[in-house]
Amino acid sequence: MAKYYGKIGYVISQETKPGVWEEIPVVKQYCGEQLNTRSKWQTSSHLNDNIDISNQLSIVADPFAYQNFHNIRYVEFQGCKWKVTSVEIQRPRLILSIGGVYNDRD
Repeated sequence: MAKYYGKIGYVISQETKPGVWEEIPVVKQYCGEQLNTRSKWQTSSHLNDNIDISNQLSIVADPFAYQNFHNIRYVEFQGCKWKVTSVEIQRPRLILSIGGVYNDRD
């Protein structure tokens, strides 16, 4: 298995003023392993096809990751930000399944 070391992006909702909630981005570094690698081209109505990867990364989680696993939005992998499609808890690790390219507006 290949090793992984990179950034994972969270988006956490916080109350900035009474009754006003904003999404605050938080980026943390994690290490782990790349479990599998699959990719495919997905046809779309756009000019170019989209690439979709079906990789899984196993990261060594810290308390912040366990408390906020539902807020994980993306993983930086191979120089690109990829959407996290699902998270599985297998203590002391989190298994992250990643899919298409992450867009900050997602």
